[in-house]
Amino acid sequence: MKHTLTGAAALMLTAAPVLAGGIERAPQSLNILFEPGNYVEFSGGRVTPDVSGRDLALRGPGGVVVYPGGRSTGDVADDYSFVGMGFKYQINDQLSAAFIIEQPFGTDIRYPNLNPASATQGSLNLGGTYATVDSTTYTALLRYKFDDRFGIHGGLRGSRASGDVGLRGAAYGPVNGYDVDLDSAWGTGYVLGASWEKPEIAARVSLTYNSPIEHDFDTTESGPAIDPDGPGPLPALPLLNGNSETTVKTPRSWTLEGQTGVAPGTLVFGSIRWVKWSEFKVDPDRFTAVTGGGLVDLDDTTTYVIGVGRKFTDNWSGALSFTYEKAGDKLVSPLSPTTGRKGISLAAIYTQDKWKITTGVSYFKLGDATPETGTPDVARASMTDADALGVGIKVGYSF
Repeated sequence: MKHTLTGAAALMLTAAPVLAGGIERAPQSLNILFEPGNYVEFSGGRVTPDVSGRDLALRGPGGVVVYPGGRSTGDVADDYSFVGMGFKYQINDQLSAAFIIEQPFGTDIRYPNLNPASATQGSLNLGGTYATVDSTTYTALLRYKFDDRFGIHGGLRGSRASGDVGLRGAAYGPVNGYDVDLDSAWGTGYVLGASWEKPEIAARVSLTYNSPIEHDFDTTESGPAIDPDGPGPLPALPLLNGNSETTVKTPRSWTLEGQTGVAPGTLVFGSIRWVKWSEFKVDPDRFTAVTGGGLVDLDDTTTYVIGVGRKFTDNWSGALSFTYEKAGDKLVSPLSPTTGRKGISLAAIYTQDKWKITTGVSYFKLGDATPETGTPDVARASMTDADALGVGIKVGYSF
């Protein structure tokens, strides 16, 4: 019972959409370590977010309104797919090993270009702005059980990531037209954790720490000429153009996961996950020198999940869970244009002999936010009524 329903909880977490909790797409769960015996699994799915809003007024010197706002931003979040795999090997009664491949971080944001022929379509403030981040993480783990109750786990992570960002629209003023390419780079980190179990009631609690992973990206920047003294005697110069190295850290996190049987065939599970997004900075050399600030500024997040699983027959089980993440500051980066989320997930699990197939669907309501630019921050758009739908499947085999 406990092993069947743990698959449902893991799939629900894996299917969480982008735009919630910074740029996280999967919570890096280590539930595969607790599968019995030797086990391999493959997973995949697709998420369809819908994030849109309207321009706010643009003001010039002296607070004069130069653009009244009101144009639709269009849908700024692209659909995306995810895949993953995991392998767990039971070395002996006390020691086991696992290897996981996943895509925990990523984003696909693109504000549709301004449509000059329409009075309502395409953002004048942000139209054409885009951000693309791709990453794949490889995790090698060991778990040691001291007895039937306590265990420790840990291992190493290697991550390969890349990114591209472009700033477009009147809201970016003199840096409208800036582009940066962060070439693919590797980084390494580690995982540490401990667990407690009581098998007779299917109870388990685990706490896992994920360290930051630091990437050093070869960086190419380009942009419009910048006039350092305005209308003064110095000519406009290509101050945004250059090649350098940009150091970016993925955020550290703590994840507390638990489950327990509450009645024959019924399991309650949940998790609390804290992520230090405030240490995730993207500060390219030339952009920072010209503007005095970086490209990304995100709030730390705490995400809560609570759910219940039920075994209906020898082959079929199901699970239902709810997710809550408190909204942060409403002023957000245009590259991450929502804050907070509430969601519901449903999963069905079919087991036959050594096979386990889990299918799930998640729906999330994403929090309203106002993308900003400038120093001090100035709201440029209002994003409301955003949501996301995720579907996924996981196929597992025990041997």
